[in-house]
Amino acid sequence: MQLSEILTSSCTSCDVDVTSKKRILEKICQLAAQQVTEIDEDDLLTSLLDREKMGSTGIGNGIAIPHGRLPNASKAVAVLVTTEKAIDFDAIDNRDVDIFIALFVPEDSCQEHLDTLQNIAKLFSDKKIIKQVRKCNDDQSLYNLIQQAH
Repeated sequence: MQLSEILTSSCTSCDVDVTSKKRILEKICQLAAQQVTEIDEDDLLTSLLDREKMGSTGIGNGIAIPHGRLPNASKAVAVLVTTEKAIDFDAIDNRDVDIFIALFVPEDSCQEHLDTLQNIAKLFSDKKIIKQVRKCNDDQSLYNLIQQAH
């Protein structure tokens, strides 16, 4: 599944003012809770924190792909957030992160989860896309960029 298929404009947020790993994850869950109505924000956050305990989802180049599996979820949901200032996220290259692409998938959609993560990583390996994402200064232009990227 492509990011453009599961990202909504309401789950896209540009230049968020947060200063810590926990705060960005909370912001992501706040946005996702609008789409995943059958699961509350705390459970969304728990799914991300549980995954982060296994190792940081900061993939390098200022990008992180936090993700979690959700029991009782009916569909995959993505959240895209950029931050005003890059924050420490324990990324593999030790660089601070300013682009967050979060993914929540139903617990029983293992292959879909892996395929979607792979597609997101591929999209964000394109330096041109990364540069354009960082240049966006409003939610709608960020959302439109992702829709046009596929």
